[in-house]
Amino acid sequence: MFKLLFTPKRHILTLQQYNRLADTFLDTLHERVEGALETHKDANKFDTSLAMGVLTINLDKLGTFVVNKQPPNLQIWLSSPISGPKRFDYDESMGKWTYKHDNSKLDDLLERELSGLLNTRIKLH
Repeated sequence: MFKLLFTPKRHILTLQQYNRLADTFLDTLHERVEGALETHKDANKFDTSLAMGVLTINLDKLGTFVVNKQPPNLQIWLSSPISGPKRFDYDESMGKWTYKHDNSKLDDLLERELSGLLNTRIKLH
């Protein structure tokens, strides 16, 4: 006799839910990064911008982070001068954008990498 195994059905975000969550995340992240960078001694060399679902964090010679929406995949992608490219899915149970290969959270990863590059504690939550 065969036993059928069923995996629980994973809730898939609708495009509308995805856009709301991703836009809110990027808006909040942009505000927090800007606030954190404006107190740094080299703040005049840094620039952040958010347009059309793309957040760019330019840290002059330290590198540029790009965080952008990927609606076809319902993901947020990160390009980091430290850890390279990563694709984050929304984890509803945690309310966080999570990299499924190592369970890192996008805001935690950015917080660590920015803190390390700037040699100062950057708080993004």
